[in-house]
Amino acid sequence: MSKKLLLPFIFLLTIIISACGGNAANSELPSPTASPIASEPAAAEPAGNTGMITYQSELGPVEVPANPQRIVALTNGPNVLSLDGTLVGVDEWTNKNPLFTEKLSGVTVVSEDNLEKIIDLEPDLIIAGTHNKNIDKLTEIAPTVVYTWGKLDYLAQQLEIGKLLNKEQEAQAWIDDFTQRAEAVGQEIKAKIGESATVSVIETDSKNFYVFGNNWARGTELLYQAMGLNMPEKVKTDALGPGYYTISTEVLSEYAGDYVVLSRSSQGDNSFMQTDTWAKIPAVQNKQVIEIDTEAASYSDPTTLEYLLNIFKEGFLQ
Repeated sequence: MSKKLLLPFIFLLTIIISACGGNAANSELPSPTASPIASEPAAAEPAGNTGMITYQSELGPVEVPANPQRIVALTNGPNVLSLDGTLVGVDEWTNKNPLFTEKLSGVTVVSEDNLEKIIDLEPDLIIAGTHNKNIDKLTEIAPTVVYTWGKLDYLAQQLEIGKLLNKEQEAQAWIDDFTQRAEAVGQEIKAKIGESATVSVIETDSKNFYVFGNNWARGTELLYQAMGLNMPEKVKTDALGPGYYTISTEVLSEYAGDYVVLSRSSQGDNSFMQTDTWAKIPAVQNKQVIEIDTEAASYSDPTTLEYLLNIFKEGFLQ
């Protein structure tokens, strides 16, 4: 074979061999389901879970994390916990609440008087009350949102915490569901005890007695607002406006309704329950006293309200 004929043949053979080698190399590449190459960027988190959002607070707009991971709650800790917010610091009263013992394991007790401890926690969000001291200094540590206690009703307050934590839909869903369930239970209770029956919420701290209006925790929002139960006229006159009213043992029976919800501490002096004054109250004589734990009932967040709803269902209906 001449060299002129041989060269084209060799050239064609080289092309065929190269093509076969390329196919073999391609067959060793990872499939689309294999792990990506390390240099590829990770997938971005869903929108709304990263970066900052603007929260419209009482004191004006505040830039806060869209997904806070290190929250210090000087107030409203139970509201945050009810939405599974991540706390690293909490006030002492929330810390004492037995309903939150498990969720607060490892969470530091803080106050506005010890800023160094708050700084050490490296919070990305601080929640405080307008009554707290050092608000200006707190804002230098992390984005700080403050609330005025009692300015919002218990449902609106939970919704605001939902907005703050970027969980508004979750908060609203609970509000809608709880409102319906509580109203239904209230109707059951009134059907059993009578439409005109009255309920008093009374608390003792071993020294004084207090009677409550319709927005001072201890289940008052649930009983009077959500369930629509009645309070005695004397309670309405003296406690509805200010929220609570201090009374003496001598006039205790004047403020007791047909039913009494008694808020007391298991650790306190409850010897009054052995006195004739207490024993002569009609609700006591008729065994129409429902006891609640003061430490577990001093908030109006979803966790506390669900806990009290079950107690009231059992106490009134069984």
